[in-house]
Amino acid sequence: MRMCIVTRQSLPEDELVRFALSPEGEVVPDLARKLPGRGTWVSLSRGQVAEAVKKQAFRRGFESECRAPEDLADRVGTQLRQQALSHLMLARKAGEAVSGATKVEQALTKGPVKVLLHAVEASEDGCRKINRAAQPETLISAAFTSAEMDLAFGRANVIHAAVAAGGLASRLRYHIGRVERYEGKQ
Repeated sequence: MRMCIVTRQSLPEDELVRFALSPEGEVVPDLARKLPGRGTWVSLSRGQVAEAVKKQAFRRGFESECRAPEDLADRVGTQLRQQALSHLMLARKAGEAVSGATKVEQALTKGPVKVLLHAVEASEDGCRKINRAAQPETLISAAFTSAEMDLAFGRANVIHAAVAAGGLASRLRYHIGRVERYEGKQ
């Protein structure tokens, strides 16, 4: 359990973002929780990170002078998205992820799909059609844009993707959950 410097609530580490100080005294996100030195914690929320910057809460948290960049909340959001997308890329390379509406529908009929992704730009009708075949335990998310999913799959126009059961799927579910909580979508 750690205390958020904004809300003053004690929460599990999974519900917080750790920040550390760079050698130059700049506040940097430490998503892996491995940077050296004293860390300070903020709730896993874009609004809370922005408030910490606005109220200069990091000075109190680090008990020293420090600089928090104005775009810190955006940086955290970008890094959380990159973490999740890197796990999607690993799942694709391991043969556990497929993309394209037809392949996704086939994957849903073949076996358990743990993660079902739709690009933000996906049509409601297409999503609804694919979602009907999903199992109750399947995580369905529209957290990423088509451009982000394109990079993860190494091809253009990725709108729908599915990740089969496996170790990478559980890690991907965890990271997508963090992205959605941070963005307030969960």
